[in-house]
Amino acid sequence: MLTTDSAIETEVIRIISKTKEIKADRLKSYKRLSQDFGFDTVDLVDIILELEKNFQITIPDEVPIDTVGDFIDFVATHTIRKAG
Repeated sequence: MLTTDSAIETEVIRIISKTKEIKADRLKSYKRLSQDFGFDTVDLVDIILELEKNFQITIPDEVPIDTVGDFIDFVATHTIRKAG
């Protein structure tokens, strides 16, 4: 399986949108999850746990993640890309 930035972005947005049932199109503008969509700490932890499971990575507590873009950037830089 080839893991590309586009595939990562799509999957991260899918996981985030599923958490609060927000349409993926609304998340593509990389808005702040807490301020713009009302995500609380529990929502963010749920997202982190799902991303860690799906991408087999660890997201440390001290990583500053506030936007959809922050999640995408972190996952993209910490996921091993596999050659086809």
